[in-house]
Amino acid sequence: MSLFAPQTDAEIRTGADAPLTQSPLAERMRPREVSAFVGQGKIMGPDGPLRRAIESDTVGSIIFWGPPGSGKTTLVRLIARATSGQFVSFSAVVASIKEVKALLADSGKYRRATGKKTYVFIDEIHRFNKAQQDAFLPYVESGDIVLLGATTENPSFEINSALLSRCRVYTLERLSAEDLKAIVQQALEDSQNGLGDLPIRLPADALEFLVSAADGDARRALGLLEVTVLDAQANAKDESEIVVTLERLQGVHQKNISMYDKAGEEHYNIISALHKTIRGGDPDAALYWLARMISGGEPPMYILRRLIRFASEDIGLADPNALLLAIAARDSFHMLGSPEGELAIAELVIYLACAPKSNSAYTAWKAALKLAQSSGSLPAPLDIRNAPTKLMKGLGYGKDYKYAHEFADGITDQEYFPEELAGNVLYHPKTSGREEKIADYVNRYRQKRAELMKAKKKPGK
Repeated sequence: MSLFAPQTDAEIRTGADAPLTQSPLAERMRPREVSAFVGQGKIMGPDGPLRRAIESDTVGSIIFWGPPGSGKTTLVRLIARATSGQFVSFSAVVASIKEVKALLADSGKYRRATGKKTYVFIDEIHRFNKAQQDAFLPYVESGDIVLLGATTENPSFEINSALLSRCRVYTLERLSAEDLKAIVQQALEDSQNGLGDLPIRLPADALEFLVSAADGDARRALGLLEVTVLDAQANAKDESEIVVTLERLQGVHQKNISMYDKAGEEHYNIISALHKTIRGGDPDAALYWLARMISGGEPPMYILRRLIRFASEDIGLADPNALLLAIAARDSFHMLGSPEGELAIAELVIYLACAPKSNSAYTAWKAALKLAQSSGSLPAPLDIRNAPTKLMKGLGYGKDYKYAHEFADGITDQEYFPEELAGNVLYHPKTSGREEKIADYVNRYRQKRAELMKAKKKPGK
């Protein structure tokens, strides 16, 4: 059986006098001990569940889901170093399912012979279709293998549900600025695997730009640092110091991303321009900013997430169909991919720009959250509580509840807020688009309620 043996320290380590180009800095700086791992504190902190499992060699089947450079492959390598079982690795991009099945068939023999499991790492596991993923299921169920999958796609959509139910999903977050600074600092100080044997000076403004350009991706941060150091080294007049200036970093970065900077400030400038142009109702300019983002390499699913948010935040009840169309555009792109699916996004942008706008649902929701968080755990009024038992009925649960269908216009004088919050108004409808009809209802409802409440308070009532 062809096995992937985890690299030893000697195999991974680059000598201090070796050229920087022998292997990428990001590869050389992968931590070899759990204690050296930076980021993902929820699962890899001192008492994190994954850290405990790695240190005790009790790792079960896992799907790692997260953006590039967040540590998926590094965590798998840490598991490989810690386990007493055998470890094999495949990439779903290049490996055939036939190769994987051959390995799986031998995993049972290995377990019976040694009492140990086979740890199988599948990088980009979403590239195997769900029928191919079925091949893993019996071996995971029998305990012959521990499956370790890595994906940048949502496992709920991309992983066989039966297989997913037998794996723990760890969601990795993009690394914070502080995490990236720590990783860069490690590389600058490590003279064995990093750049510590070079007289590098990285000013604060350059470090801030580097972290921003990396956009949560450790591999991108170290790659940009390494290329810029090589550029600075080649052009250094004073061999006693290699200064990685902001200007040099920006120049190297722009060579790699000439049309559209997906990581730095321009990324946020252009998505902001798209959002505000749609809000302003200009379909022509909105299409231009969309084209800038698509042609610059922005992931379309990121754009779609922002547009779905826009549909509910800025259009809302003025045109409820906007949210439905946004979801349909996402599903269309998910099925068609690029470039065919991009037309669905363009259609959505035009529709959103031309639709009537209302943020009333958004502001009402924020007001509701604020009220709920500031008012504590107020109990529901007795008359609108559920009363499934005799005891609860005896305590007054559901007593005097007024069934709205039995009243004119379906409106009663029942108080639905806790007594302490009675009379609060959170939703202020606008009169744009379809929300005009909602506004008519709300106004009539509140006026009729006020009349009923006033009559209820009269003596003898």
